[in-house]
Amino acid sequence: MPSGDSSAAAPPRPRASTALMVLATLAVGYTLWAAQAVLLPILLAMFFALVGNPILRGLQKIWIPRFIGALLVLLVGLAATVMLGRQLVVPAGEWMQQAPRELRLLTPKLKRMTEPMQQANQAAQTFAQVTKSDSKPPKVQVVTIQDADPWKSLTATPKMIASVLAVVLLTYFFMVFGENLQRNAIALLPTRQRKKITVDILQAIEREISRYVLTITLINIALGMVLAGALHWLGVDLSEALLWGTLAALLNFAPYVGPLIGVVLMLLMGFITYDEIGPSLLPAAIYLGLHTLEGQILTPVVLGRRMALSPLILILALMLFGWLWGIIGLLLAVPLLVCMKMVLARIEGMEGWARLLE
Repeated sequence: MPSGDSSAAAPPRPRASTALMVLATLAVGYTLWAAQAVLLPILLAMFFALVGNPILRGLQKIWIPRFIGALLVLLVGLAATVMLGRQLVVPAGEWMQQAPRELRLLTPKLKRMTEPMQQANQAAQTFAQVTKSDSKPPKVQVVTIQDADPWKSLTATPKMIASVLAVVLLTYFFMVFGENLQRNAIALLPTRQRKKITVDILQAIEREISRYVLTITLINIALGMVLAGALHWLGVDLSEALLWGTLAALLNFAPYVGPLIGVVLMLLMGFITYDEIGPSLLPAAIYLGLHTLEGQILTPVVLGRRMALSPLILILALMLFGWLWGIIGLLLAVPLLVCMKMVLARIEGMEGWARLLE
C-alpha cells in the first residue's frame, strides 16, 4: 500500500494573479470609454426613467395606464426643456460673444485690487534686472492658427440629434417596459424562493433609487430657482438670471466639483456686472450660502443617513467618471455610486463593501 497521510488537505484553489486583475480592470475601463457612444444614452435614459417612475406610480393610483402616464411625463419634460432652452439661448449666446471683451475690461478692475502686489513684484523685477550681469535675447513665440473643420461640424450635428432621439425613446421604453423586462429576467431564476427574494430586493432598490434621484433633482431645481430669484432681485435681467440658475442646478449634480465651478462663474459674473467690490462678491456669496444650506441641512434631512457617501470615494468616483465620460460622467457619478451602494447593502456577504462607501 502506498504510504502517506490519507487526510492530507486538498491543494488550494488557484487564484487570479494581481497582474491579471489589473489587466481585467484596464480592459473594463477601456471598454467603458470606447463604448460611451452606446452606454451614455442608455445610462441617461435609465436616469430619466428613475426620475419619472415615482410620478408614474402616482398616476397609476388615479387609474392612468402606465404607457399613457409615461407619454405624459415625457411630453411635459420635453416641453419644459424646450421652453427653458428658448429662454436661455439668447442670454447664453450674448455671454459667449461678450465674454472675451468683458474679460478684457475686467483686467483694470483686478489691477486696482492687486495694485500693492504688483508694485512689490515690479520692485523685485527691477532689483533682479539691476543685479543681472548678462542679458538673454527675448524669446520668440510662435502662434499657429488652425481653422475649424466644417466637415466635423456637419457630421457632428446628425450624431447629436440621433443621440437625443435615442435618449428620448429609451426613456419611454424604460418607463413602460422596464417592469416587464425585470419580471422576465426574474423568471429565469431556478427556485421560487430565490425569485421572491430577488423581486423584493429589486423592488426596494428601484423604489429607493427612484425616490433618491427624484428628490435630488427637485432639490437642485429649487436651488437654481432660488439663485435665479436672488440674482434677479439684485438687478440681473430675468433671462440671464435663469441662465445662471440653470447652470447652478446642473452643476449641483456633481458634488464638490460642480459648486467650485459655480463659485468661480459667480465671481466672474459679479466682477463683470458690477463696478464695486462689494456688489461684485455678492452673487458668489449668495450661491455659496445657498449651497451650504442645501448640502449641510436640506439634503441630509430629506434623504437621511442611508444615502450618505464618503467624500473621498465621491471625489474618486467624480474623477473616474469625469475622465471616462466628461460632463455627463460628472452628472451620473453620484447616482451610479448610490445604486452601487444600495445593491451591495442588499446582497448577503457584501454589506462591508457598502459600508466602505459611507
